[in-house]
Amino acid sequence: MKISVAMITFNEEKILRKTLESVKGLVDEIVIVDSGSTDKTEEIAKEFGAKFFIEPWKGYGPQRNSAIDKCQGKWILNIDADEEISEELAKKIEEITTNSQEKREVFKINRLSVCFGKELKHGGWGTSYAIRLFKKEAGRFNDNTVHEAFETQKEIFKIKEDIFHHSYLTMEDYFIRFNRYTTEGAKDYYKKGKKVSLFDIILNPFYKFIKMYIIRLGFLDGIEGFVIASTSSLYSMIKYFKLREMYRNGSYIQKNNSFKN
Repeated sequence: MKISVAMITFNEEKILRKTLESVKGLVDEIVIVDSGSTDKTEEIAKEFGAKFFIEPWKGYGPQRNSAIDKCQGKWILNIDADEEISEELAKKIEEITTNSQEKREVFKINRLSVCFGKELKHGGWGTSYAIRLFKKEAGRFNDNTVHEAFETQKEIFKIKEDIFHHSYLTMEDYFIRFNRYTTEGAKDYYKKGKKVSLFDIILNPFYKFIKMYIIRLGFLDGIEGFVIASTSSLYSMIKYFKLREMYRNGSYIQKNNSFKN
């Protein structure tokens, strides 16, 4: 096999079909590690011939590694269930993976965010490179439960063609994920012993809004740019406030260690 998709999922029925359609004909296999979806995620995945595994949630890094370990391809395309491969990117990936003389092993790809149906090109959401294509033996993700990173000793190259990252389909979808991500982020900080201050809860969110909306020109994305800058600053505040709560109740982690992605 030349190329395998490695993906982790949890209740992705709203967007998964679009994602899998974008890789159909490009890859040789699709491997999905699911953490207990209760919707039609498995049914949709199997429509595309995906190898579907259900495992307890271990955190983003370990879960991604589990999917990669099950792949048989020489190349791994590690994408999320809400990431759509553009036609231009598909052609570029095919060019790289079918070139027998290709010496490069790790590539980061730009993720162009699509929020509430609109492409966001400012505020830090238009240029967000992440490692998505690599040879299977070139590295692994770290064990972070959130904000995981791909670790490699190989040189990292850049692909300019876009992945469309359908970050949030609706505001309801945003706040469902908001609660999940702020909890995971706080738990990760708690485990690392990161301290929390009034600056983190009060001033840091204000600075984040100014940075996204003014400095990074988020206002050019219209009302969506304002909403994303506002909710992102709120995200920062809530994450640190949850961390503060965890320090006030040290048993929180043990009581909630089954939290899913």
